[in-house]
Amino acid sequence: QLQLVESGAGLVQAGGSLRLSCAASGRTFSNSPMGWFRRAPGKEREFVAAINSAGGFTIYTDSVKGRFTIGRDNTRNTVYLQMNSLKDEDTAVYYCAARQSGQYYPSSDPDEYVYWGQGTQVTVSS
Repeated sequence: QLQLVESGAGLVQAGGSLRLSCAASGRTFSNSPMGWFRRAPGKEREFVAAINSAGGFTIYTDSVKGRFTIGRDNTRNTVYLQMNSLKDEDTAVYYCAARQSGQYYPSSDPDEYVYWGQGTQVTVSS
């Protein structure tokens, strides 16, 4: 079982950068693909980025490609989301999530994730 805690919430101007972190407690982190999702006000939850358990394979939603980078440090049980060139439409609550241990590949389907953090607010102002 994993417990996930996001950090890095903040208010940033458009064009700025922010780095989110998700710390996991539990021995299965290194065997679990991880993902970031977000929910903007009045909108459905959407996939942002995901990374496989070893950290060498990543996927992104089109709207963040070239701007966001997902990474992980299995020695620290942490997954990151580096967000650059932020836009107004990136304003949302961001959630990290973990797939079941033993799954190798990342997924953009939220139903594939079994553990979720509480979320952290990112606000981009123009």
